[in-house]
Amino acid sequence: MVVLDTDHLSLLDHESGAAAGELAARLSAVASDGIATTIVNVEEQMRGWLAYLARARTVGDQIAAYGRLARYLRRYTRVTILDFDAAAGVEFQRLRKTHRRVGAMDLKIAAVVLARDATLLTRNLSDFRHIGNLKVEDWIS
Repeated sequence: MVVLDTDHLSLLDHESGAAAGELAARLSAVASDGIATTIVNVEEQMRGWLAYLARARTVGDQIAAYGRLARYLRRYTRVTILDFDAAAGVEFQRLRKTHRRVGAMDLKIAAVVLARDATLLTRNLSDFRHIGNLKVEDWIS
């Protein structure tokens, strides 16, 4: 199973450019039930969307913002969302003791991925590569 980090999800959301096309092509070779993200990534994305919607001042801007949000939500309905469950909680507590310089959200994402023995797809290799036993790849660069 491959787990999409927020940066890979965001690229797919924009659906344009060579990098988005290459990522989509690589993902098309993975069974649909083998592609997931985490509830932590959903939280990160939702925080961003709520801020984006709050900045939309005109009705036209609001219509555009809600349209983009609707496309985003439809994409999520096609991807498995992995829970931050008890197994991930145990991993998170373990990781917090040994990786104090990595942010809590990244540690939660890593914990979910580790708990499921999956591979994280992210551009943030600088933080995630330091987490032992975490399989991590960047399919964008």
